[in-house]
Amino acid sequence: MFISNINIHTYNTPVLRAGKRGVIMKWTSLNEIREKYLAFFEEKEHLRVKSFPLIPQNDNSLLLINSGMAPMKKYFTGEVTPPSKRVTSCQKCIRTPDIERVGKTARHGTYFEMLGNFSFGDYFKREAAAWAWEFSTKVMEMPVDRLWVSIYLDDDEAFEIWTKEIGVSPERIVRLGKEDNFWEHGVGPCGPCSEIYFDRGEKYGCDEPGCTVGCDCDRFVEFWNLVFTQFDSDGKGNYTPLANPNIDTGMGLERLACIAQEVDNLFEVDTVQDIIRHISEYAGVAYKSDAKKDVSLRVIADHIRSTTFMIGDGVLPSNEGRGYVLRRLLRRAARHGRLLGIKDPFLSEISKTVIKANQSAYPELTDKQELIVKLISVEEESFNRTIDQGLQMLEDMMKTAKHSLLSGEDAFRLYDTFGFPVDLTKDILEENGLDVDLDAFEELMKQQKERARGARKDAGADAWKGDSNPFQGLEPTRFIGYDALVGETKILAVSGYGESADTVLPGENAALVLLESPFYAESGGQVGDRGIIKTSNMLFDVENTFKTEEGVYVHSGTLKEGVLSAGKTVIARVDKEIRLAVMRNHTAAHLLQAALRNTLGAHVQQAGQLVDGHRMRFDFTHFSALTKEELGNVEREINRNILSGLNVNSEEMPIDKAREKGAMALFGEKYGDVVRVVTVDGSVSAELCGGTHVRNTGEMGLFHILSENSVASGVRRIEAVTGYNVLGLLNSYHKILEQTSGTLKTNSENLGQKVRQILDESKEKDRKLEQLTTKLAAGRVEEILKQARDINGFKAVTAVLENTDPGAARGMCDRLRELSPDVVGVLAAVQKEKGTVTFAAVCGKAALEKRAHAGNLVREVAKIAGGSGGGRAESAMAGAKELSKINDALESVYTLLENI
Repeated sequence: MFISNINIHTYNTPVLRAGKRGVIMKWTSLNEIREKYLAFFEEKEHLRVKSFPLIPQNDNSLLLINSGMAPMKKYFTGEVTPPSKRVTSCQKCIRTPDIERVGKTARHGTYFEMLGNFSFGDYFKREAAAWAWEFSTKVMEMPVDRLWVSIYLDDDEAFEIWTKEIGVSPERIVRLGKEDNFWEHGVGPCGPCSEIYFDRGEKYGCDEPGCTVGCDCDRFVEFWNLVFTQFDSDGKGNYTPLANPNIDTGMGLERLACIAQEVDNLFEVDTVQDIIRHISEYAGVAYKSDAKKDVSLRVIADHIRSTTFMIGDGVLPSNEGRGYVLRRLLRRAARHGRLLGIKDPFLSEISKTVIKANQSAYPELTDKQELIVKLISVEEESFNRTIDQGLQMLEDMMKTAKHSLLSGEDAFRLYDTFGFPVDLTKDILEENGLDVDLDAFEELMKQQKERARGARKDAGADAWKGDSNPFQGLEPTRFIGYDALVGETKILAVSGYGESADTVLPGENAALVLLESPFYAESGGQVGDRGIIKTSNMLFDVENTFKTEEGVYVHSGTLKEGVLSAGKTVIARVDKEIRLAVMRNHTAAHLLQAALRNTLGAHVQQAGQLVDGHRMRFDFTHFSALTKEELGNVEREINRNILSGLNVNSEEMPIDKAREKGAMALFGEKYGDVVRVVTVDGSVSAELCGGTHVRNTGEMGLFHILSENSVASGVRRIEAVTGYNVLGLLNSYHKILEQTSGTLKTNSENLGQKVRQILDESKEKDRKLEQLTTKLAAGRVEEILKQARDINGFKAVTAVLENTDPGAARGMCDRLRELSPDVVGVLAAVQKEKGTVTFAAVCGKAALEKRAHAGNLVREVAKIAGGSGGGRAESAMAGAKELSKINDALESVYTLLENI
């Protein structure tokens, strides 16, 4: 096994610093600890990488990043080459399996940060252990007599390193079994672990004679886990040593801060206490003055940390996936605010404290503050509009719950109607000694998702991922398409779909990789280029271009002529017309974002886009539909910038310099140290972007918005066209005008006037027809009244009115009331061609005095025919669709009146 040579020192107990509380080490803020750790490993030649976004990148196995090593999995498996063999990071993490225990215990939280140092085939056990000990005892100044170490049962190598090289007393080494100290996850890399524990003292112990490392009590706190990935498991108990072992370490930042600050739990760490103090001020309560209120304070503090970071990384509220996690956290926090007596929305203000406490390490929170605050505010206000109704419904449900169990159907109705996450319902039930049928609830959720989702299959790049990727191991493709649409290059590899092939014959589908390529590979919302790859006797039609995670450009399509084989020198030619159209639309997306921010505010952020040769689709964060005036302002600003003929420039630069220039980044995206910035002259726009663009806005021609609508809570979508597509749209509009004008026997200039004339004539005819129908129907009223039954002091009448519109039925009801003060009538206006019936109910003045109520009556009548409705006591309407049950519904009128 590989072990590099380094100098290992035996460290003595550091100088202790006593204080007011008997502090055993220097008090250090959470933000200082994070920086100390990262700086320490930078000195050990590690590359400091920024936290990956909470949204996993190219990893569908996770909903949210939940550990320090999660975003680095492919570095460990070798699928992706790491930026350095030594890496250190502080990773934002979200875990929600124990969400219902948050606040109730001192240990559980949904948001945390994980410090880590990683070796990808470089150093191993000796360095990892020595540096962990050095940081703990020298930098954090932990006394050696409070530290313990655990190792895997059979890891004698680790025991020798800890005791003989580092100098830890053998009595302070504890051997634990596979369950505790061996990391393994199915088939693949695995290995033993070594953990460092801090002894908090006897007062935190369980007083059991055998209390030591591994005990479930709170005395011994594991704060650093060193995973020695040195074996490859076949999943059957066989372990083969890896040629290049790896190191994966993890240390919870908040847990380390608890030790350094000598507090009992993460809620008493300095940055979290700032949040709790702010909540306490809002609620007018003091932390640690009431156990129940403390639970609510902790829940809100934890959940607002999670939601602030999630929104900052591009998560938006929705009813599924990570968006649902965000929504349920916000709603749980809002409900606990209610328990503290906070009636008005307040979470957006608390989020500002979260941002302030973390802005030094995560400056993107400051950049996104307006969006974070606005989105939380909108979501909380939305929930506040329904929470009271939902709570009342839940209270009614609890009264009728059988065997102290709320049905899954009821829990689903609360979720579907009032947006109550099931864990919120569960929390409230537990407070009242009840439970919920989660299995039935999950089954209903599953059915809903199956109804809502069509079968979607992701083709393209996914077909070439993982082990099935025939192009794995190739060098990243050099892209020359920013400056050229044609280039001479060489075919590096060829593959038929599903299996590797050295040669491909005419008519067959295939994919190939070039040494360098002018074809843009699909990314950033821009579609991949189309075109041809040819020689004098071969022609390959490129239908799409995409890239693997390693940056290899894959050109997929159909061989038209000749034989396709690796090693050939070819001419690669991009379809110029399509590329130019895509470039126009992509630059339009940049101009659109700038115009939206100028018109609506800085909270507007790109939430997704698709640019192809036909149109541009742009999703952005905003919380209401745009008015005609706002859309007009946006469109005018963009066309003004187009007609001004502004230069569009691109430049590569360090990401810090790009941020200084105010360049906007894609929501939730992770960038490298060097980025490409696309700017439009006149300080119109500056964005981080790897896509292709026009060189001058004048090349775009014109811009026109086709539509604007909602795609999710807090996300709007605009579709638009540019260039020749605007011309095509104008031509189609002109054709429609000409055809319509011809049909109406007028010209396009007078078309509007002609349409208004026809509409006015039609309305007049409808008015006269309605008058006639009402007059004829009114003539039937006296006949209907003659058929009245005397029931319980009322004159009860019912009738079926075939092919009668609801307005005529209402008019007849008014006439009935005029003719008879004792009348209670229900008329069924049937429209067979529509398959509907409208029930019109009326109560005369005397009938009202006898407690008759038209709204209540028509509601019950309509139910029988599968409908609903209601209204005022004197008159009301209801609709239904089961025409076969009309007579049964009308007959129920007499029974209902007998019971008044």
